[in-house]
Amino acid sequence: MELTRTGDLWLFRGSSAADRAIRVTTNSPVNHVGMAIVLDDLPPLLWHAELGRSLPDVWSGTHQRGVQLHDLADAVQVWAHRYGQRAWLRQLDRPVTPAMEDAVLRTVAKLDGTPFPSTARLAGRWVGGRLPKFGHDPRDVGLETAYCAEVVALTYEAMGLLPAGRRPSWYDPGSFWSGDDLALQTGARLGGEIEVDVPPQAAA
Repeated sequence: MELTRTGDLWLFRGSSAADRAIRVTTNSPVNHVGMAIVLDDLPPLLWHAELGRSLPDVWSGTHQRGVQLHDLADAVQVWAHRYGQRAWLRQLDRPVTPAMEDAVLRTVAKLDGTPFPSTARLAGRWVGGRLPKFGHDPRDVGLETAYCAEVVALTYEAMGLLPAGRRPSWYDPGSFWSGDDLALQTGARLGGEIEVDVPPQAAA
């Protein structure tokens, strides 16, 4: 938690049927990705999309499904202990500028509360993202739904780290795993995965 900075990625892999379905659907080694947001004197936050509503959304102050902003420490505890997920951190190799932070906050304001798609829609969207004439781009359908990789991709695009023009649905959680060789702009790079040893909840 002390090391993570805005733009760092948090990746998760679980063993539930839903976790496996997401990995099979998207041909990915992990089933979830989120992005750290660390601003001023606020605690580190996790920006992501999920089906659950276990934690209050920091932006809206409510419990909701879909695109959410959570206290990072609480979110990692929930994903590790309640959802049975392994966690990894990938660090962005350069500082985030104030302009990039502003872009992050505009993206949070735009996407927070967007519903998470069904598994069937997730599969269709991911396939459609690779077939230019098919599928749904959240920007083209009024941001009706969004899944975790789309949220990170749209935020990275707003920060200038990913090129504009590619459908957000082209990305899946595995796109942000080191084996996929994600090409960032402006010479930025992501470090390798650091596996996170999450302490028992009572000791956190």
